[in-house]
Amino acid sequence: MMTVSQQEQLPRCFVFKKGHSEGRTHMKALLGGKGANLCEMARLGLNVPPGLTVTTAMCEEFQRCGGELPPGLWEDVLAALKEVEQAYGKPFASTEQVPLLLSVRSGAAISMPGMMDTVLNLGLNDAVTANLAKHTSPRFALDCYRRLLDMYADVVLGAEHSLFEAELRAVREAAGVKFDVELSEEDLQTVVDRYKAVYKQHGLVIPDDPHEQLRAGISAVFRSWNTPRAVKYREINKVTGLRGTAVNVQAMVYGNFSDTSGTGVCFTRNPATGEHQLFGEFLINAQGEDVVAGIRTPQPIKEMQKTFPKIYDELLANTTLLERHLCDMQDCEFTLQDGTLYMLQTRNGKRTGPAALRVATDMVGEGLVTKEQAVLMVEARHLDQLLHPQFKDAKAYAPAVIGSGLAASPGAAVGRVVFSAADAEAWKLRGERVVLVRHETSPEDVGGMHAAAGILTSTGGMTSHAAVVARGWGKPCVCGCDGLAIDYKAKTATLGGVVLKEGDSVSLNGTTGEVIQGEQELTEAGASVLLEQFMEWVDAVRTLAVLTNCDTPEDALFARKAGAQGIGLVRTEHMFFGSAARIAAVRSMIGAMEVDPAAAGPSLAEIEAFQKDDFEGIFKAMDGLPVTIRLLDPPLHEFLPQEGDALKALIERLARELKTDAAMVQSRLASLHEANPMLGFRGCRLGIVHPEITSMQVRAIARAALAAQAAGVSAQPHIMIPLIGSIDELLHQIRVVRAAVADVTAAAGSAASIDYKLGTMIETPRACIVAEALAHEVDFFSFGTNDLTQMTLGFSRDDAEAHFLKFYQRHGVMAFDPFERVDVEGVGALMRMAAERGLRGADGKLTLGVCGEHGGNPESIEFFNSVPGMTYVSCSPLRVPIARLGAAQAALKAAKAKA
Repeated sequence: MMTVSQQEQLPRCFVFKKGHSEGRTHMKALLGGKGANLCEMARLGLNVPPGLTVTTAMCEEFQRCGGELPPGLWEDVLAALKEVEQAYGKPFASTEQVPLLLSVRSGAAISMPGMMDTVLNLGLNDAVTANLAKHTSPRFALDCYRRLLDMYADVVLGAEHSLFEAELRAVREAAGVKFDVELSEEDLQTVVDRYKAVYKQHGLVIPDDPHEQLRAGISAVFRSWNTPRAVKYREINKVTGLRGTAVNVQAMVYGNFSDTSGTGVCFTRNPATGEHQLFGEFLINAQGEDVVAGIRTPQPIKEMQKTFPKIYDELLANTTLLERHLCDMQDCEFTLQDGTLYMLQTRNGKRTGPAALRVATDMVGEGLVTKEQAVLMVEARHLDQLLHPQFKDAKAYAPAVIGSGLAASPGAAVGRVVFSAADAEAWKLRGERVVLVRHETSPEDVGGMHAAAGILTSTGGMTSHAAVVARGWGKPCVCGCDGLAIDYKAKTATLGGVVLKEGDSVSLNGTTGEVIQGEQELTEAGASVLLEQFMEWVDAVRTLAVLTNCDTPEDALFARKAGAQGIGLVRTEHMFFGSAARIAAVRSMIGAMEVDPAAAGPSLAEIEAFQKDDFEGIFKAMDGLPVTIRLLDPPLHEFLPQEGDALKALIERLARELKTDAAMVQSRLASLHEANPMLGFRGCRLGIVHPEITSMQVRAIARAALAAQAAGVSAQPHIMIPLIGSIDELLHQIRVVRAAVADVTAAAGSAASIDYKLGTMIETPRACIVAEALAHEVDFFSFGTNDLTQMTLGFSRDDAEAHFLKFYQRHGVMAFDPFERVDVEGVGALMRMAAERGLRGADGKLTLGVCGEHGGNPESIEFFNSVPGMTYVSCSPLRVPIARLGAAQAALKAAKAKA
């Protein structure tokens, strides 16, 4: 891979022609995907129209120069154009010989189909058109001219395409024909005249000088890099770090030349199924935009075998060569001009999840790629499609889409709209599937979230409470749906002009973020022989273990089937919402802690019994595998109702239980609310102020481990202390943990023992700094990257998403969402520091892992794979296969970088 400084020393324009090119496929960052592959096709000797590529670096410079071509670039373009003219054998825009005309196309390093601009037939004016007519035919020349006038006005001058479409439609109607190809020479002359009239009427000017047209066309393509649709595409697809688009200036070849001409697009394999056959469409007597516009219905590529059998054979040979050479399924564009085939573009073809899996495994079987290469061919989104329920026909529901938000948790959900957690649980008890619709969710909603088939919120980001919990449970979730207006009192929501009442059916596509009115048909995902084979290849190359974040025995069993090698995070607080009895006991405990700590015994014992049963079930599900249990972490006020009748009833109940007045209870509970709870009374601070909470939870873990062992289960508890910032905090909690374990084993008899490990969650910057001291006392560090990101950046993850993070990304202040992909420069630097110091403090005998949400993000996993001593990542159950794939790809990339 070239560095930026190396790229700056290269030419700003690269010429390609059949049999020769200076460009290479590994120069994709500089030449763009299209330019690099054009160079490669030319080098392979395919019949590629000659051309030149202006590099992506020039797009970056163009923006810096205020929308002007950088100094000296135009001279470089003219010099490169001379080489193209020589290769073509005719001069650009000649008024005497057959003129060379040009196409000007975009081409970023990452494919962005349809997002940026193109100008075809560039170089025509009245004189050049007349000359072209003399050497070919008047009808053909006029057809090219009217296309240029339309595209130039649209792309370069910013005029409405509809102005020209209206004139063309009027001429077709007057001529009594349906398609442009049926227009006569006279009709096309009329079209050209009417287009010129549009120019005059709207003050538009197309330069008569073909070279000025070219200069303006290159500038227009560079400008299109920052059009709203291109920016939005990059946001949606998380395309970051690119310098801009390259510009490909290429000799025109003409699919509209005659009835023995045409244009088409084909894939070397079926992009929907992966079937090994040429797949695509072509259109006779047309240019490329005709296929895209859909004015005429293209023919299946197979029909070329009948219409142009020799050309079909040549196309098949070319595409087969490209697939074998580039070692991936290809998406090719081609033009047939009067019986001669030209290859215009190739790129790795976009495909569905099922197709990606089949292409990768088939290519291994065919000997085209190795198993390691196949692992790199399947993307995380492909596994998402394979592992989550999907809508049976996404095209069919398109008219019913009423809004969209963040695709927070993948999959498809259908259910009846409800607006409270209580209603969600009640409706589910009646056998109904429901979608929980909220402004935002809180731990108070967990029961309803668990009951719901899907979750829709009007606020919150990709790591909001709703998103994190939904992913952990594998529930489709759409967050941050800005247009969603909720009226809780009326039990209605309005989105996209549609009013949704309680009980109305709605569908969520958590993979795309779409909200769809009505009940859409679903199809279940299932494991396949191909997927199992592929995952064996994945596991053979990865070096990081993949654990899961889950809180119930059912989720643990699911995660284990998905390939989890243990549990990296059990969030004990999630267990508290499993039933009304549990949350009541927790609230009694909180009330006692605040009013009369001596009265907390009964509620603590009740919670301990609940937790012991849960932990025992998890140990059994994870028999022989590590189970990392985080002690209580959230602020206590999150377990309390916030207002209204529920809070009033709780205050009255606690007053009765504690034999005190309601005003006292109300005052004490109110004191729990904090201005900044993320940095407040939570984590180890709770356990230090109320050690009985830590002791209760550890006793539950120890009793569960002994019970599991008695049942023949190999229980491996790893007890994790959260939010440590100092060695004294850690030592305090270690003493409490060890004393509680000792009490349980002593009570069980002299033969009882528990093989447990003790660790801490590294989630504060100070913990990273003092990691060497902490490591002396523990067996493992687990990085809580969610909170570490918040504290390092000083961002509240929900508020940042709602108020400024999108703006930052859109305007280049921040390239990506740091709560979705780890911030390597900041958070990553702290993690490296903590790892290195921790390993030094423990003489290398320290296990390192990641349990934050980043543990399921492939780009983050690539970084974690590089951190010294890192042994595992942990993620939600449904993301386990994706994390396995990410870990394998990270290992392969690291090995390649070292080679």
